[in-house]
Amino acid sequence: MVVDAGTYALHLQATAYLASLRSRGCSLNTERAYAGRVALYLNYCQDRGIDWTAPGFLQLAGLQRWLISEPLAPRSRQRPPLEPRFRSPGTANAVMTVVSGFLRFGAVHGWVTAETVAVLSEPKQLFHLPPGYDPGETGQLRTVEAAAFRFALTDPGYQDLSHEQIAAMIALAGRARDRFLIALLACTGLRIGEALGLRRSDMHLLASSRLLGCGTDGPHLHVHRRTDNPNGALAKSRRSRTVPVTADLVALYADYQYERDTAGPAADNEMVFVNLFRAPLGRAMSYPNTKDLFDRLARAATHPFRPHMLRHSAATAWLRGGVDRDVVQRLLGHASPLSMERYRHVDDTETREAVERVQALREHS
Repeated sequence: MVVDAGTYALHLQATAYLASLRSRGCSLNTERAYAGRVALYLNYCQDRGIDWTAPGFLQLAGLQRWLISEPLAPRSRQRPPLEPRFRSPGTANAVMTVVSGFLRFGAVHGWVTAETVAVLSEPKQLFHLPPGYDPGETGQLRTVEAAAFRFALTDPGYQDLSHEQIAAMIALAGRARDRFLIALLACTGLRIGEALGLRRSDMHLLASSRLLGCGTDGPHLHVHRRTDNPNGALAKSRRSRTVPVTADLVALYADYQYERDTAGPAADNEMVFVNLFRAPLGRAMSYPNTKDLFDRLARAATHPFRPHMLRHSAATAWLRGGVDRDVVQRLLGHASPLSMERYRHVDDTETREAVERVQALREHS
């Protein structure tokens, strides 16, 4: 929920917008992030005497500039104080996207003026079409409505980890549960919400699961979207899918089960990932718990380490290994093939191999 900064009264319009996200099946993490961005916008308007229901073009442009020029509050653990931190253009774009969505939602309900909605987008001509996009027979669909308040960004350079780096992170994790979690994400490409939402009944790790009523051969797991997980974990895709796993991952799961069975109340929870080392013991592991774990490992390794990097690493490894894109798409749970574009990274080794391959062909011709 969002409350007024001065009176702490519930902000009805903002709370209704968040409820609309919930009704669309968005995850708790999405709702939490959107709440913070809406509150940021409302505070900005209140501090400057702007009517949040009727901001003009210049006022929204001012908000966009402010997002990247206003220093962020220092982290409480910073000692001594470091250089001021600023939001990146990408973060500013994310905030402006939520603000635009909130204002459009308000317009539908009669809270926001039509004049405000009119300045949120502008026509854009598509000169370079994305793969699979149909511009129409006469090119009439080349003109689309684009966000008016958006910084131009270069390729974000999605980070992935090498096999050696992942092995090193598993070695750094001192507990069987944490080793299994890292290896699971790297092996299957699951999103962190999908992993935290796994239940024991989803783990079909024998050579045959026919006694469980499952006809899929070999060790595998099932990913289901559930809205009643006690930790709020939610699979992004609405489609259930089956993901094969390796014998090495099965062995790590067995180690984790031994560790878990000695942790008292944790043994009875149906969720796969549970608290073993901090209160409340046995409760389903949460997003903040997982972030703390990855942050600790990143500090120990002195390089970035986030759950989604393991998903990118799995996808990149599959594609470089020659796995068909349709198969990778199914493994990752993407509904659209366009979502696959972000995973294919060309590295220096591949470019050198390409040049040397052509040179070798010329020398033998």
